Amino acid sequence: MVFPLVMAFGGALGVIGVPVPAVETGIAASSAVVLGAMVALAARPPLWIAAVIVAAFAIFHGHAHGTELPEAANPLAFSIGFVVATGLLHLCGTAFGLIVRWPAGRVAVRAGGGVIALAGLGFLSGAL
Repeated sequence: MVFPLVMAFGGALGVIGVPVPAVETGIAASSAVVLGAMVALAARPPLWIAAVIVAAFAIFHGHAHGTELPEAANPLAFSIGFVVATGLLHLCGTAFGLIVRWPAGRVAVRAGGGVIALAGLGFLSGAL
């Protein structure tokens, strides 16, 4: 719930033109490297720490969406669309995460996190 809500705030910042430095780097580092590594390592930080991490990363994502608002688009409809779409993607990720109940599922989820972290490093290094 934290990510889409804070992402909407970041989107509003982007729409009104508030600059956020290193947005693309922040996206690659956050979603891919940090969160992928946390999944791969099965990290379980306290809830408040996880919420702060997720909220900080959501600002980057929302800002990118907000600055990419097409001229002909209605800002409210565009924002609702990217927030709802992100919420649905998170729902899919949550559903995938439920397979950790089985040993093979734990391996699959952690491997997926590792692949995501490696892809993020590839994007950050320019290899991908």
